[in-house]
Parts: sequence; C-alpha cells; structure tokens
Amino acid sequence: MPSGADDSAAGMRDRIEIRELIENWVLWRDAGDWDRFATVWHDDGRMNATWFKSSASDFIAGCKKAFDAGMIGLHSLGGGSIDLQGSRAVAQTRMQIVQRALVHDVLVDVRCEGRFIDALEKREGRWGMVLRQPVYELDRMSPVDPSATLSLDPEILAAYPEGYRHLAYLQSGLGFDVSRTLPGTRGPEIAALMDRLNGWLGGADRSTLGD
Repeated sequence: MPSGADDSAAGMRDRIEIRELIENWVLWRDAGDWDRFATVWHDDGRMNATWFKSSASDFIAGCKKAFDAGMIGLHSLGGGSIDLQGSRAVAQTRMQIVQRALVHDVLVDVRCEGRFIDALEKREGRWGMVLRQPVYELDRMSPVDPSATLSLDPEILAAYPEGYRHLAYLQSGLGFDVSRTLPGTRGPEIAALMDRLNGWLGGADRSTLGD
C-alpha cells in the first residue's frame, strides 16, 4: 500500500469511523438487522464471498433469505490495518467465519480463519463500503458431537483451495455454487487483488476493482 498515511486529527477520525463501520457490518449482519446493515454500503457496493458475488443489495437479500431459513453463519473480528488516501481507504481486518450445518447427516461446525479486505470511500461526508473481499486462509470442520463419526469425500474436498475447502464442502452440500478461485494467503489471486486495490487507492477509476 502507498506510504505517507494520514495521521492528522481528521485522518484519525476517519479511521475510527471506518473501524466502527467494519464492526457494524458483523454485528448487524449476524443479528439480521437488515435496515442498518444496508447503511454500511454505498449504492454501488459489491460483495464477493464463497457463495455470492453480487451487488450489496442482492447480497443483503441473499443473507436475509438464508437467515430466515434458519441458516447459522457467524463472524468475529480481530485486529485491523487501514490505509487512508484522502476520501479513499483500504482496510484489512482479521476475521473468523463459523458456519453450522448438517454434512452427511452429521451436525458440524466449520471455522474459517482469514481477512476481510475492504475498499471504502467517503462520499458526502459518509464512509461506505465499495467492495468487500474475504481472504480465506485456513479452515477446519468438526462434529458438534465429538463422539460422532464423519467421513468426507476426498475428491470434493480437494477440488477447492486449501484456505476454504471445508467451508466449500459444507456450502456446496447445501446447494450453493461455490467459487474455486478466491484469494488465500499467497498466490496469483491475492497478488492480483492487492494490485487492483493499490491502483484504486491511488486514484484509479472504480472499474479497477472489478465486479
């Protein structure tokens, strides 16, 4: 990311607002508070995830449908870093995703560790998300009942990247079309993502971020 971060009083206020927005995303999404969840995005915001790549409005509708159907998916946050350039920012935040569902008739939890990488912009005095891209780094699947026996299909498991293969196994079993090319800790996908974010942060057009 570019050097020369904005450490002025205004820059610090912007960082606080951005961190609050990132925290609100998690709390409001997981609580099903859809009206307030919609306020963290700009109108042209995009969300990329294992099971969804779409506009923010379509993502919210998809989350609501899954929430109302009883699907359990929770998020938690760790530390973060924000690169700020005027009215634009790129934030990286440690996160964990937990999803619970039946896999081969066994109730399991999948825990996926990674980062949220967000492109944000301040428009008319309000920060909002332009793009959220999770980076999936490491995951595992565990039966909720530790005495249960679970056997996974190794071919299905191996078809997905290491960082989210157990999450993909669960979600594909639920009928979701899961992407096989999402970024992880290293590799061409994360390198290309960071190049696009660097360009956008430096002033490139919105199209730099892709769909």
